[in-house]
Parts: sequence; C-alpha cells; structure tokens
Amino acid sequence: MNALAELRRRFKSALEGLADDPAQLAEMVLPSQDAKFGDYQANCAMPLGKKLGKKPRDVADQLVERLAAQDGFDAMCDPPEVAGPGFINLRLRDAWLTEQLTAALADERLGVELVATPRKYVVDYSSPNVAKPMHVGHIRSTVIGDTLANVLRLLGHQVITDNHIGDWGTQFGMIIYGYKNFRDEVALETAPVAELGRLYKLVNQIGDHQATVADKLPALKEKLAAAEERVEDLKAEPSTGDAKADKAVAKKLRQAEGAVVELRKEIESAEAKVAAFEDDSLLAEMSSKHPEIGAAALAETAKLHEGDAENLGLWKRFLPACLDELQLTYDRLGVAFDYTLGESFYHDRLAPVVKDLQAKGLARESDGAQCVFIDGFDAPFLVQKKDGAFLYATTDLATIEYRAKEWAPDAVLYVVDHRQSLHFEQLFATAKLWGYDQELTHVSFGTVLGEDGKPYKTRSGSAVGLMGLLDEAVDRARAIAEKSSVLETDAERDEVAERIGIGAIKYADLAHNRTSDYVFSYDKMLAMTGNTAAYMQYSVARVKSIFGKGGVSAASLRSSDAELRLCEPAERALGLELLRFSEALERVAAEYRPHYLTGYLFDVAQRFAEFFEKCPVLKADDEATKASRLLLCDLVARTLETGLELLGIRVVERM
Repeated sequence: MNALAELRRRFKSALEGLADDPAQLAEMVLPSQDAKFGDYQANCAMPLGKKLGKKPRDVADQLVERLAAQDGFDAMCDPPEVAGPGFINLRLRDAWLTEQLTAALADERLGVELVATPRKYVVDYSSPNVAKPMHVGHIRSTVIGDTLANVLRLLGHQVITDNHIGDWGTQFGMIIYGYKNFRDEVALETAPVAELGRLYKLVNQIGDHQATVADKLPALKEKLAAAEERVEDLKAEPSTGDAKADKAVAKKLRQAEGAVVELRKEIESAEAKVAAFEDDSLLAEMSSKHPEIGAAALAETAKLHEGDAENLGLWKRFLPACLDELQLTYDRLGVAFDYTLGESFYHDRLAPVVKDLQAKGLARESDGAQCVFIDGFDAPFLVQKKDGAFLYATTDLATIEYRAKEWAPDAVLYVVDHRQSLHFEQLFATAKLWGYDQELTHVSFGTVLGEDGKPYKTRSGSAVGLMGLLDEAVDRARAIAEKSSVLETDAERDEVAERIGIGAIKYADLAHNRTSDYVFSYDKMLAMTGNTAAYMQYSVARVKSIFGKGGVSAASLRSSDAELRLCEPAERALGLELLRFSEALERVAAEYRPHYLTGYLFDVAQRFAEFFEKCPVLKADDEATKASRLLLCDLVARTLETGLELLGIRVVERM
C-alpha cells in the first residue's frame, strides 16, 4: 500500500468543487519533516485560501470535515490536526499501519502494488563504442539505466532495454587504417582488443597532432591577435568623465585581458603537445609518412559504409572480440540487455530516413548538406553531410522509427550524458515534426570528477578504464573482508570483496542526484558508515545474523501465528519507514532519479539501527514481543535486499 498516494487520492476528492485543479493541490500532501507534526502534512489550504479569498485555517477546517466524511478515512488516520496558518497534520492509525505491514510480510512484492495503467518503456543506456574498452564515463549511464529498468518492471510496466552500441562509426575507419599500416600481428592474435585499441589511439593521436598544427594552432593565434588588438583598443579609449561609462569600459578591458590570458594558456598547452609529439621520433616519422591521416581514416570509414569487401571483412573479423570484451564488463556488473542493436543495424535505414524527411518537406539542402530547420533553434539539425555521409542524428532518427514500428513504446528513455542535451532537444523536435508522438525523454546525468574537481582521469590524462576501476574497488574491499571474523575461507572472502567492491562503485554513483557531478573517492564509497553500499550490505547481514543467532527461520516465522505489534516509538518509526517503500519507488519512476531509492534505503537502515539499540529482539521481555520484533527484522532485511537488487547490488549473508 502506498499511503502517500492514498492520502493524495482522498485529498483530491475532498478538494473537488473547491479548486480548479484538485490533483495539483493534492500533490502538496507530503511526508512530514518532523515526527511532531505527524506522519504526513498537507499545505494546500494556504494557496487555496488565497485564491478563494478565505482564511487558510477556515479552508483547512473545511477540508478536514470533508476527509472525515469519506468512507474508511477514520480507519486509516487519527483525526487530522489543523496547525499554524492552515497546515493539516496527519497521523496514520497504529492499527492501520500494523495491518499494512502484516500484509507486506505475506507478500512477495512487500506491499508494492502494480500500477493501474502499465506503460511500455524502451530504456536506451550504456551505449559504448565497441572498438575501445569501457571507461569511467560509461558507469553512470549503465547503472542508472539498469536501475530505472528494474524499478519500472517491478511497478508493472513493460520494459525493453536496448544497448545502442557504437559499432559502425569513424572509430572503425581509424582502426582499419591502423590495421593496414601499423598493426602488430602477434599482439592482434594474443590480445586483439588491446591491439585494436592501440591502433585507434595511435591513428587518433597522429590525426589530432596534424589537425592541431594545420588548423587549431593557427586559429588560436588568429584569435589571440584579435583579442590583443581588442585590449589595445580598450586601453586607448579616452575617459568620458562619466563614472558609470568609464566603469563599463574598465570591466570590458578586464574581460578582454582575461580572454588574452586564457588564449595564451591554450596556445601554450597546444604547443607543448606538439613539441612532445615531435620529440618522439617514431611518432614524428609516422606522421610524416602518413600526412592527412584523418582524411585517410574517414575514407576507410566511407569504404566500409559503402560495402567494400576488404573493409567489411575486417569489420566482421574485429567486431566479435570487441563484443566479447564488453560482455566481460557487463557480466561483472551484473547488467544484461534485451537487445543490443548498434549503429550497424540501422545503416541500411539511413538513406530512406533522409528521403522521407525530404518528401515531407522537413529536410532541405543547405550548403550542400541536408538539414531540418526547427523553430526555436539557432542551428539546423544536420541529417546528411554534403559528401553524402550520414550522422548520429540520422541513426537516432532511424532508431526512433524502428522502435515505433517494432515495439510501439509509450515512452523512450535515453540515459545519456548531459553534454548531449542540445542534440536530444533537436532530435525529439524533429521526431515530433516527422510524426512520432511517443514520449521521448533525455535522462541526463553529470560528470564523474576526480578529487581535483576535474573529470576523473589517469595521471597521463586518459580516461580511467572501467574494468581497472572495478579491480581497484574489489582489491580495496578485500581489506574489509579480511577483517571479518565470520568469513572462514579465502573463497568466501573473495566473493564478499567482489560484492562489496562492485556494489560500492554502483551505489556511490546512484546515491547522487543524477544531474549533479560527483567526486569519485574509493575511501568514501567503501566506508562502513554513512550512505554507502558497504553500510547497506552490512545492515542486511546484521539483520540476518539475528535470525542465525536465535536459530529462527524467517520463512517459518512468517507462516506461524506470530503477530506484528508496534508498541514502542522506535518500532513505529521503523514500521512507518518500511511502509514508504512504494512511495520511494514511485518517486524514482516519476522523475527517473535512483537517488530517491538509495536515500530511502539509508533511512530504513538508520531507523533499524535506532530500533535495534532501543528494542531488544532475541532478549525481548516475552515471546510475543520477540516474535513481533523478529517479523519487523524480517521485513527490514527483505526491503533492503529488494532495494539493493533493484540497484543491481548483491547482498552478503555474512560480513
């Protein structure tokens, strides 16, 4: 039972005839921030009173009368209290709360009801480029998307997960060029993915160097000259005698001088990279022998896309090893997809997409390219380059078309970095103009930062490999397992370390509001106190140890005639928190924010710690009280375990 949803339903009914939008005002029923104000609080009388020209307390009294007249309300709540200017404080009856918890104990779903109107969701997440090992930047999309899919499924929605991998783009053109010119056959046989990654990185490095020398540095120096000229012009402006105008000029001068400083730093950094590259005789020689390598790699990409037999054969040879490497990471994370339909799957659909957009008058030529011009956007949405090449935009439109025809979803969630926001705004606008009206949502997220506040990278400046990140977390978690007095074998300690380490990485990401950046810290994520996976896993193990020490079977206790009772304040506080599981899950589903679930689980763990301290379980005063508290413990363990499972985190029996 979702108590909050039930209270809002009742308030919506009570508001009928008083408010133009009862549902909106009913949303103002919220859990109380302080227990002294009850379990829930409604603040809707204040805005409604203002709109009606009545005193909020009078409106609140009227709402309380209407609530009291509803069938069954008095069985659910104590008589509401009107406080202050018109707050309505609500306290659930102990008998009703006990009844709901007892029902949850007998329910495999722990009282979580199925939604009244199920929807069909497609969740698009992870989406790495297959030619490169997954890195730290992929963790957020992967674990957020997986959690959202799990929660939506539990609530009764139909969910299709799709890993839209990059298996066809420019990176393969770079790899093919690298294979044809720089390959190490022995390395390719013994460690194919590592060798393909080396080839990609090498071609990219040479291409970046050539582009910096030919284009980036000259452009930066041109900008610097203009900026320096701007500074001199501002310095030469005579004083007007008007203090406000002179202050504005001084501000512009400071900004212009700041721009000069930044440009000089950027040029200095670029020149240092050029010098370091040219100091490497091997790299310098490769660059001289392979001028315009970027264009050459693009040519290899074009040949692949045109069906060139050699390049297509190389792609088919390289792809399986790349996919196997990705699967190792997903297996370790415990993540699986219903479909893995990459860019290559849609290749034959791209030209028809552009033709259809043209036929409907949506795409038109601009400087030789095909573009969709959308009201409200300064730049057009490019769907085909002037050389005939297609773009990510084209593939994404083909994907929308395919999913609509094959799966007919009500909603599609794209769990992708916030830096792609403009792309998705234009994509969704174009899809709507094209005739696709399903809900399309960009579930954006922030960046993983190092403790220096910058994107988390290795000392050499490259992205941190995800598998190495997991290895490090597990190695550190081993120290926790080694300290345990209950883990008896190395195999058991290894398994616990794996679960704690992987869980720590996942939970640390999910515990942050997804739209915020967060600082990656092994020490914080592996802490045994606070809102961490290790603390949650410890809490589950701690609860289960009570049953072990007491020689009690939780399943047998559930099927016995034992009764759950809430006699002590700590028991009631814990019971109330357990009842709110449905609320947390529905909030996650409504806003696509997993941190509501981690926050809820932490609250449950804290309420349990307070209960355990104040209410003896195995040493309770009598058998009935002992049985009742064991039932509460059972519900705690199952709630935490279910919540962690939704987050993709495995619990440990002993810790």
